[in-house]
Amino acid sequence: MRILITNDDGIYSPGIAALARIASRFGEVRVVAPDVEQSSMGHAVTHSRPLSYKKSPIEFQGIDAYRVNGTPADCVALGTHLWAKTDVVLSGINMGPNLGNSMWHSGTLAAAKQAVLFGIKGIALSTPVGKTEPDFNALEPYIEKTLALLLKDTSLSLYNVNFPPTPQDIMWTRQSVRLYDGTIVPGTDPLGRKHYWFTVTPLEPAEEGTDRWAVENNYVSVTPLRLDLTNEDELRKVKEATPTPAAV
Repeated sequence: MRILITNDDGIYSPGIAALARIASRFGEVRVVAPDVEQSSMGHAVTHSRPLSYKKSPIEFQGIDAYRVNGTPADCVALGTHLWAKTDVVLSGINMGPNLGNSMWHSGTLAAAKQAVLFGIKGIALSTPVGKTEPDFNALEPYIEKTLALLLKDTSLSLYNVNFPPTPQDIMWTRQSVRLYDGTIVPGTDPLGRKHYWFTVTPLEPAEEGTDRWAVENNYVSVTPLRLDLTNEDELRKVKEATPTPAAV
């Protein structure tokens, strides 16, 4: 199995080093990651300038690793171009959770989505960060278990995985979709210039069975996703209420 690994935290992140080391037990690994942090970049792609890549300035224990002057999605595009017949793309392990609404702007998940757009299985992996870095050695058994679960075959699929700091088991989940406050908090920098913070405090508790609930209760959350965003229920209702000429 050929496994391409990327992230949105950049080539220097301890999360990508941990993922590459553990993933190497499942196949041949290559790392292609952004040269600088690209967090919350979403599914941005670079089209106004050329991309380039260089050998990683840090060692990945015998794994070929490269840095790219682009986004996570760029890294997948370039990485799969340079390394033919990639079977799986792993993105992460992100330093910070990608749960619920944050999926919309996650660069980590965008890399996995880009893989699926190319017809390659994509898996995004994340974990919360506190005042210290995550303990990847403590998480290692569950990272390995999760990869073993999801890499059983290379069928085209998309997964979003989140590890709590102290996992007790693995749970299949759905996405938590909650409204948030969206408050703009003004402030002033030391030079007297105005700046603003955008807050995303949830307005509702997480529902049981969702990704956010799972991580809050110390379960590894594994959420199967799809690229089709169509609201099937709404589409059915509007078709029944106001059929278009083509449907008559």
